[in-house]
Amino acid sequence: MHEILGKARTVREMLDGARYAIDYYQREYRWEAKQIQELLDDLTGTFLQEFDPGHDRSAVARYPHYFLGSVIISRRDDTRYIVDGQQRLTSLTLLLVLLHRLQSGRDDRVPVESLVCSTRYGRRSMNLDIDDRNPCMEALLEGRDYDVAERSDSVRNLVARYEDLETMFPEEIRGGGLPYFADWLLDKVHLVEITAFSDEDAYTIFETMNDRGLQLTPTDMLRGYLLARIDDPSRRSVAADLWRTRVRDLNDAGKEVEPDFFKTWLRSQYATRTRARTKGATAEDFERIGTQFHRWIREAQDRIGLKRADDVFEFVNRDFDFYSRWYLATLDAAATLRSGLERIHYTAQLGFTLQHLLLMAPLDPGDDDSVVRTKLDIVSRFVDILVTRRIWNFRSIAYSTQLYATFVTMRDSRRLPPGDLADYLHERLTAEAETFDSNDGLRIHQQNRYLLHRVLARLTDHVETESGNASRYAEYVAGGQGRYEVEHIWANHPERHREEFPQAADFAMMRDRFGGLLLLPKRFNGSYGDLPYEEKVPHYLSQNLLARSLHPQCYERNPGFLDFIRRSGLPFHAHDSFRSTDLVERYELYRELAKRIWNPDDVRRAGGRTIER
Repeated sequence: MHEILGKARTVREMLDGARYAIDYYQREYRWEAKQIQELLDDLTGTFLQEFDPGHDRSAVARYPHYFLGSVIISRRDDTRYIVDGQQRLTSLTLLLVLLHRLQSGRDDRVPVESLVCSTRYGRRSMNLDIDDRNPCMEALLEGRDYDVAERSDSVRNLVARYEDLETMFPEEIRGGGLPYFADWLLDKVHLVEITAFSDEDAYTIFETMNDRGLQLTPTDMLRGYLLARIDDPSRRSVAADLWRTRVRDLNDAGKEVEPDFFKTWLRSQYATRTRARTKGATAEDFERIGTQFHRWIREAQDRIGLKRADDVFEFVNRDFDFYSRWYLATLDAAATLRSGLERIHYTAQLGFTLQHLLLMAPLDPGDDDSVVRTKLDIVSRFVDILVTRRIWNFRSIAYSTQLYATFVTMRDSRRLPPGDLADYLHERLTAEAETFDSNDGLRIHQQNRYLLHRVLARLTDHVETESGNASRYAEYVAGGQGRYEVEHIWANHPERHREEFPQAADFAMMRDRFGGLLLLPKRFNGSYGDLPYEEKVPHYLSQNLLARSLHPQCYERNPGFLDFIRRSGLPFHAHDSFRSTDLVERYELYRELAKRIWNPDDVRRAGGRTIER
């Protein structure tokens, strides 16, 4: 083996003016929303434990350090090739891109662009210099839309994970704390760069670090502890067989499903305290379950009822079996539309990662399948309404901003019967100050485009299904060449609207209002999107009912749609022209549709409660 160099580097030292490459045989960028969420939560959570808005910027120099892991490099021909750590460095670069854009126009900004790209001999190159990804990264850095159709899996994932970061980034850091966080990230977050000078040596290091022995996982240690507590050999054998089967099912569902299940199960049923997000706060049982659930059970065994061998057997044979089966069912519903559990999928599409804690909390091992499905329906309706209202009011749904409220709801809804559960969650919604009526100015922008696409898909699909047509929600949110996009009813030609908007900026603000948007196939927008409204509206007749409803012919010989209007009382009508008053009327229509789709009374109805009028 040749010379090996190991050096701890800050993020600034690692990336500023650097250039890294990957070999063609390296795997794609594969991180999903969950991994991005965990990285962001770890970084922002560590920062927020120390940050105080009253601190001077210089105080960041005394904030604690954070270790982000190691990166293995093979150096040849004056180029550094990443052997291990590509996923982490790519995700870190996406976070730096977000910080660059969030700081745009700020006098107190921390320059980060040189950590993303650099200029040599008059040519700009990305610091993670990967040919098929460079155009996408440049577009993200510059705030331009990037068409991922027919691009590689890595490129599609880059755009999706950047959108996740935009959505998840904590509100409490976006304001005055932003430059503090940027300072801390660049100079207090460390990686260890391990450099070899041959590919063979680099991969030997990688294999040594990852394959030296088989370490016991927390699940293995928990299994050993629990089975040892069951003194009857025959019962221990039954529990061991069940454990083996259920863990195999969890692992078959995905790489991280097994540990995620244990954290979700134990938190949803037993966590009674969570750490305050203040300087010096200590980890409580919610956090300890998240990092050391096997040790936490040992310490909390009496509190959670594991006093005798019979208790432990029931914990494995009944509780573990019950919760693991339903956790897998909710994961399946999150990934695929399932009848009666559709709202779990809708919420998963929005990236709200906390919903499984809420779904599992009211479940009781004594519930039969019908009761469980009723509870899941109640909770998924609650979460769907809560999350969509926040989107409507420009509120973050990121993990960090919703964790405490989710914890309280989870704790207080634990094992409630359906009726009481519905009453409690309805009360939570009623207590919320922000509803669909509290924001008259919902508009689209770069950070909420993805989310409003999903909201429009729900509105569009509701009109279709309530008019007797088949659901097309999956089609509206699918990717690929035939994908649907948010289209502005007004083309981007302020000169056509100078009579109402002498200033182009006023036109742009009104054009982006939610009432001026439709969901249409990309090819439609490419063909007709630039036309004046009066020329474009006849072509809407070939599209979904929400678009067609702008044209008078939609109200002729269309019994399903007309019956829906009669039943709902919604203010649908045709628009021969589309001026600002029409856009405002359309906004009110969309608002009334939203209030119908996301109606808190439906939570109580799902619990069997009668709604008095």
